Amino acid sequence: MITRKLNEAFLVVLLLCFASPNLFGQSETDEHRISTHRKGTLSVYAKPGQEVHIRQLSHEFWFGAALSNGFVGSMSEADKQQYAEKFLQNFNAAVTENALKWHSMEKEKGVVDYSVVDALLEWTDRHHIPLRGHNIFWGIPKFVQEWLTALDDESLEQTLRVRALDVTTRYRGRFAGYDLNNEMVHGNFYEDRLGPDVTKKMVDWSHQGDPDAQLFLNDYDILTGNRLDDYLKQIRGLIGQGVRIAGIGVQGHLHAESFDRNELRRALDSLAVFGLPILVTEFNVPGQRSKYYRENIRELTMEEEIFTAGELVDYYKICFAHPSVEGILMWGFWAGANWIPASSLYRRDWSPTALAEAYQDLIFREWWTEHRATVGHNGVVSLPAFFGTYEVQVGDEVRTVTLNRGGGSAKVDFLMGAK
Repeated sequence: MITRKLNEAFLVVLLLCFASPNLFGQSETDEHRISTHRKGTLSVYAKPGQEVHIRQLSHEFWFGAALSNGFVGSMSEADKQQYAEKFLQNFNAAVTENALKWHSMEKEKGVVDYSVVDALLEWTDRHHIPLRGHNIFWGIPKFVQEWLTALDDESLEQTLRVRALDVTTRYRGRFAGYDLNNEMVHGNFYEDRLGPDVTKKMVDWSHQGDPDAQLFLNDYDILTGNRLDDYLKQIRGLIGQGVRIAGIGVQGHLHAESFDRNELRRALDSLAVFGLPILVTEFNVPGQRSKYYRENIRELTMEEEIFTAGELVDYYKICFAHPSVEGILMWGFWAGANWIPASSLYRRDWSPTALAEAYQDLIFREWWTEHRATVGHNGVVSLPAFFGTYEVQVGDEVRTVTLNRGGGSAKVDFLMGAK
């Protein structure tokens, strides 16, 4: 079985290599925007005639994925090893899938389980992976614990305050950001009970625990355009109340087998008017409206994999090309721990799908900078490079440099102090 899957994966690579350049709907406009917004100038100063090797180590843009509770819990040791290895090969950012959700942490009033969150943070800290906290609150009624709904209004508000302070104080400075109150466009038990100013109170309480906490909104059916106007209205209302919003989260899995390119671009452009960072927080393709989710079809045929790989590439290109988007996080990458198994980069036996091949080709080849050159008479090698961290070698000397979007350029001077 494994041999067959590997042979099929190899066939996919060949098909992708020899396919038409338009297979993935490549947009010249997106390519131009990527070059404009995702690259800066990296310059290396050295003696004429010396050989320079520039090698990218990581992206500044977040190419991330959700971390399953099972990774630090119920998975077999063999799967945990593969999960860690494949995550580190493919991603530079992470988000808690279920660990931080209140109904998971505190099923019974006053009995809080921190163990899964702590274990995930320990792993991401060790590997220098920024971790988002999803989520502090979730007001969709079916996800609110019964013991919470039974409280009177005064006790409910005090309990919300305790929750916000508990999370942000305990994990102060450790999470790269939080989804504050998940999916408020679709339901908000807390606002229904306590009034329209409760979101501002949640933010204020969270900042009491961690003044630097980056608090994001997060909602779904936005990038399809279906609830975009509602989200825009909600954001304008919160800003009008003086709510400190650090960024806008938009889930990327409410499409079907394919997605509407124009609606995705329109949604991103519309949200960009607020001047806030945008994160695609939960991405799957095929998505939640696909037959694969509805009918629990767990694997794609080879032809379906190739088609879906094209969808993934197009989605990533549109998002990477948009200057307001700062990252994309997959909501699962392995069929053994993914709510839509057919959307996985890896099958249950850990063999790669066509999605993995396409993803890796995009992130680590097309959007990756590596360059070798001989220093000319002017004493400098200069090139456009993707924003990220680099290793630069001249002779036996190796240096690390970060080229970030804020600066736009970076230089490494091997002549300083040289005789």
